[in-house]
Amino acid sequence: MARGKKAKKKDKAARAIKVGGASSGKTKEELSNKEYARQLKDLHVELVRLQEWVKAKGLKVCIIFEGRDGAGKGGTIKAITERVSPRVFRVVALPTPTEREKSQMYLQRYIRYLPAAGEIVIFDRSWYNRAGVERVMGFCTEEQVKRFLALTPAVEKAFVESGIVLIKYWLEVNPDEQTRRLKARIDDGRKIWKLSPMDVKSYDKWFEYSRARDDMFKATDTAWAPWFVVRSDDKKRARLNVIKHLLGRIPYKSVPQEKTKLPKRQKQGKYKEANYPFKYIPEAF
Repeated sequence: MARGKKAKKKDKAARAIKVGGASSGKTKEELSNKEYARQLKDLHVELVRLQEWVKAKGLKVCIIFEGRDGAGKGGTIKAITERVSPRVFRVVALPTPTEREKSQMYLQRYIRYLPAAGEIVIFDRSWYNRAGVERVMGFCTEEQVKRFLALTPAVEKAFVESGIVLIKYWLEVNPDEQTRRLKARIDDGRKIWKLSPMDVKSYDKWFEYSRARDDMFKATDTAWAPWFVVRSDDKKRARLNVIKHLLGRIPYKSVPQEKTKLPKRQKQGKYKEANYPFKYIPEAF
């Protein structure tokens, strides 16, 4: 009995996580699935309340997620959107630009996805590709990057002055945790699609990405569109922290709703079940 308790304690200690890397220094025990699910459920209820408020008041919300490969952007976005309406919460994850899009004004392909009244648009990577992956991987010139960084604050100010609530998140993951996650994608058939050839090519450019991030923050972390950094080494805590922070950035109230009551179902009357050979799928489970 005593030996079993010791083994459990040892296992718990082994699962303790250092949150935020060297910059934080805080050590926290891994959040249990049960506790994570409980906290997430409460936050989902609040996200639905926010959704109804955004619809009722015609708010326009734009949320940007940026960060290195494997930082947890996709999982965080999924945690936000899994219980809300896709007609209100829209996720935008654009593919590589076409030749036509490359000939356009750089921001043109993104502007068309900005929210209208009653919408919350989430960008899984955004126009900040120019300051990050395009710069590091040599898909644009340094002159184009400088121009982008110089003009973006004014463009975002115009977005905000037009009534858009603009919230920008950078997910920060440490190099060891990024390596663990990318390796897991190689060996997991459910995740292999997440590991693109570009992810592999960019893996060894950690400090080039760091310099690009630093320049981006310096130029675009403004009073009207600040960057919020999320320590994402612990994915569960990162998701909960982002949702809680997001809810705090947009003042909202409960929208009065009429109590829903199901009506009585109609009587069968003369209807008879059809004698039709329905093609049911095999019940393998």
